[in-house]
Amino acid sequence: MRDAEKKIWTREALAEECKRLRSINQRIVFTNGAFDLMHAGHATYLQLARRQGDLLIVGLNTDASVRRYKGPKRPIVDEQNRARMMAALECVDYVTLFDEDEPKNLIAALLPDVLVKAEDWAHYVSGRDIVEQHGGRVVLAPMVEGLSTTVLIRRILEAYLPETGA
Repeated sequence: MRDAEKKIWTREALAEECKRLRSINQRIVFTNGAFDLMHAGHATYLQLARRQGDLLIVGLNTDASVRRYKGPKRPIVDEQNRARMMAALECVDYVTLFDEDEPKNLIAALLPDVLVKAEDWAHYVSGRDIVEQHGGRVVLAPMVEGLSTTVLIRRILEAYLPETGA
């Protein structure tokens, strides 16, 4: 098994690992998302998240959960390849997949000290109540202007699809 793949854990195994990590006073940071087409905005966001504690866990939406909130044409990259790409990043310590529409149950199982979300989610941060009830905090990360998966997809379509004349 390659080193990056050793970072991909099941929810159950990771929940046990979090108990162990808390017992040695490690500050656990959690974030989540689809991370469909990785770009510099994601890298900036994940590096900021990692600086909030001793280790970073990324909850990655499964393909089915991405389809439910992004539509039937997404994700572009399947969950196994997204997990492998995420695990290859130096700033990411653990990756786990979740199939729910939001990560609340995963957050309850892991009980991170810090929950990081992009500022465009400021209106609703799933799991905020759980983290704050356990003495943790929520950090809202600034967006990198002009960088999003949707923008990338638009650019690709404009570059590679012929003009429709419409």
